[in-house]
Amino acid sequence: MIIPALFGLIGCAILLSLGTWQMQRLAWKQGILAQIDKKIATAPVPLPQAPNRDDDLYLPVELKGDFTADELHVLFSIKNQGPGYRVISAFETQAGRRVMVDRGFVPTSEKVADRAATGVRVQGNLHWPDEVDGFTPAPDRDANIWFARNIEAMAEALETEPLLVVARATSEITPAARPVPVTTQGIPNDHLQYAITWFLLAAAWAGMTAYLLWRIRQRTV
Repeated sequence: MIIPALFGLIGCAILLSLGTWQMQRLAWKQGILAQIDKKIATAPVPLPQAPNRDDDLYLPVELKGDFTADELHVLFSIKNQGPGYRVISAFETQAGRRVMVDRGFVPTSEKVADRAATGVRVQGNLHWPDEVDGFTPAPDRDANIWFARNIEAMAEALETEPLLVVARATSEITPAARPVPVTTQGIPNDHLQYAITWFLLAAAWAGMTAYLLWRIRQRTV
């Protein structure tokens, strides 16, 4: 019985340690998400001259200027509203810069519309979304349909700086799109589920070990 018992104890110890490690990762991830939430909610600042992803991801900024008629449409859907598009517009600031603004969601029926606007104030967050992978289709440029937000490619198409501001609010009396602001909801945090899985496996392993030891004892008495 020594070898099965030892095998069972080692297996349980490994599974329990994996579950404990996931709980530690959970605490770490929750701390990171809390920092991001705090950064997102801080007061907006003027657009930095040379922002970068490492330092300025989620940075709240405020822009003043004009929405041009140049825009891209990224396939998107909202629960209980159905499919539509994210509207990515070129925005010309009062300081003479041309950047991109993710204005938010419009339903399919509003894909073609005049959304140009002047003298607009935009509050939002700098973002570098990581949505493109090897399975992402190339955009249908003729139909102006994109399948993911791709900063470099969109900036080239709109002739802007490779900067994207995801709008949280604008000064428009009637916003041309429903803002879809940056949040931490889309950041994966599955460590609790992983921890529960490892702990359940440890319990099952312990149960099977106990049953095996009981069967061995029954054969030897």
